Amino acid sequence: MTIQISLTVNGQAVQASVDPRTLLVQLLREQLQLTGTHVGCDTAQCGACTVHMNGRAVKSCSMLAAQAQGATITTIEGLSQDGTLHPMQAAFRECHGLQCGFCTPGMVMSAVQLLADNPQADEAQIRQGLEGNICRCTGYHNIVKAVQFCQSGKQPTAA
Repeated sequence: MTIQISLTVNGQAVQASVDPRTLLVQLLREQLQLTGTHVGCDTAQCGACTVHMNGRAVKSCSMLAAQAQGATITTIEGLSQDGTLHPMQAAFRECHGLQCGFCTPGMVMSAVQLLADNPQADEAQIRQGLEGNICRCTGYHNIVKAVQFCQSGKQPTAA
């Protein structure tokens, strides 16, 4: 048995036929080939699957694709516009906020939401705002610097 769903993904109308048990992350990766959204833990603990749904960061491994019926989804691929990186993507590159890159898409999506909610976040608030994302490589220092860089438009001071 399959169900039909309609949603908007990265500005494009999408209609899909999915098994009712299909997770949103599976729809994005397997049917829509948007593989920037990663599956890290399958338990909504690591944040690698974070996307924006109707303008809010959500973990796509913990929701069914059917729950996104009628929603607007933005993935990491949808952040850049006309070949230009989103400021947060550029900040992660500039500040070396990644190593292996596995957590980066989810981390960037969460950081965008964080600054949308709190544009004046200080370092402690940035660290707290990113708690739902796990990075196994960087120790978070450069990730925090990247968020600060995006926030201020200036290179953060070295610690």
